[in-house]
Amino acid sequence: MAKLTHSDLIILLLAISTMLILSRIVAELGKRYKLPVVMGELLVGIILGPTILGTLYRPAYDYLFPLTTNDHVSLALDGIFSLSVIMLLFVAGLEVQLPLVLRQGKTAIITGLSSMIIPFATGFAIAWFLPGLFGEQPESVNRLVFALFLGTALSISALPVIARILMDMNLFKTNIGMVIIASAMFNDLVGWLIFSVILSMSGTAQEGHLSIWATIFWILGFGVFMLLIGRRIINRILPWVQTKLSWPGGVLALCLGTCLLCAAFTESIRIHAILGAFIAGIAFGDSVHLREQAREIIHQFVTNFFAPLFFVSIGLKVNFVENFDVVIVSIVMVLAFVGKVVGASAGAYWGGMSRNNALAVGFGLNARGAMEIILGTLALQAGLITQPVFVALVIMALVTSLTSGPLMRRFVEL
Repeated sequence: MAKLTHSDLIILLLAISTMLILSRIVAELGKRYKLPVVMGELLVGIILGPTILGTLYRPAYDYLFPLTTNDHVSLALDGIFSLSVIMLLFVAGLEVQLPLVLRQGKTAIITGLSSMIIPFATGFAIAWFLPGLFGEQPESVNRLVFALFLGTALSISALPVIARILMDMNLFKTNIGMVIIASAMFNDLVGWLIFSVILSMSGTAQEGHLSIWATIFWILGFGVFMLLIGRRIINRILPWVQTKLSWPGGVLALCLGTCLLCAAFTESIRIHAILGAFIAGIAFGDSVHLREQAREIIHQFVTNFFAPLFFVSIGLKVNFVENFDVVIVSIVMVLAFVGKVVGASAGAYWGGMSRNNALAVGFGLNARGAMEIILGTLALQAGLITQPVFVALVIMALVTSLTSGPLMRRFVEL
C-alpha cells in the first residue's frame, strides 16, 4: 500500500505551514490598506508558485511544492485543496437565507432575475459568436459548454464580500442593503446550480456519466429534498445536539459531517461535491436553531485554515505572468462591469428604486470576490477554460471587489 514516507510527510507539513503563516502575515498587512484578505492569500500563492519562486529559484519551488515531481505529496495536497473548496462552499451556503430573499418582494425578485439574465446572456453571446476573442481553445472544449460557463461566471456575485462592504458602509440593514443581499443570495443559488450542470456536461465522455436530463433531475431532486425534508430533520436534531452534547463539538460534528456526506452523495452521482456542500450549508444556515456562536466558529475555522490553503494553491498552479493576456483581461473586465451593473441596475429601477439607488445596487452586486475565483479554479481543473482565461477571471474578481464599495458610495441615496 502506497503511503507517505518520512521525507514526504516533512515536505507536506512544511508546505502547509508555509502557506498558512505567510498568507496570514500578508493578509494582515493588506488590512491596513483595506485590501480583501483573499488578495493577500492569492499574492502569497503567486510569490510561492511558478510566477516568482519557480522563476527565481526553481529547486526551492520543486522541493516545497512538488506538484509534478512527487506523486505522494501532490496527491495529499490535492486532497487537502479539494476538501478546502468543499468547506468554502459549505460556509457560502450558510450565508444564504431563503426567507430573506422571499421577504424582499418584487424589487428583490426583479433585481435578482435581471442581474442574472442580462450578464449571462451577454457572456454567452460573446463566447458563442466570437470565441476567438478568448484565445485559442483546446479541441476538447465544447463551444456551448464554454459559452454557458462564461455566462454563469459573469452572473454570480460574492455574497461574503458584498455583506462585508454593506456592513462597512452601514447599509446592511437598510432597504438597499436587503435588496442587494437578497439578490446576491439568488445569484449564488442559481449560479451554482447552473455550474453543476455545466460541469456535468463537460464530462460526458466519462464512463457511467449521467445524461444532462438525469443530472438536472438529480440536482433538483437533491435540492428539494435537502431544503424541505432535510431542513426539517436538521431543525429537529439541532436543538437536542446543542443542549445534550458537548459544546461546540457536537454541533460542529453534525454540521461538518453532514456537509461531507452531502458532498460525497453528489460526487457519487457524477455531480461535483461542491453542490452537496453548498446545499447542505443552505439547509443549516436557514435553521433558526443554529446558534450564531456556532456559525461564527465554523466560519472562523474554515476561513482561517481551509480558505488560505485553497487561495494560495491557485498561485501554485498557474504562472500569472506567462498567462496574462491584455486583450482577454480587458474583454472579461468590460463584460463583467457592463453586464452585471446594467442588469442589476435595470432590475432595481424596474422594481421601483430611484435611478441613483438602482446604480448603487448595480455596483454593489458587481463584487465577484472569492466565489468567482472558486468557479474559475474548478472550471480550469475540469478543462473548461484555458489558463489565460482563468487569470483574467481572477483579476476581474479582485478589481470588481475593490471597486464595488467606492462606486456604491457615489450613488447611494438614503
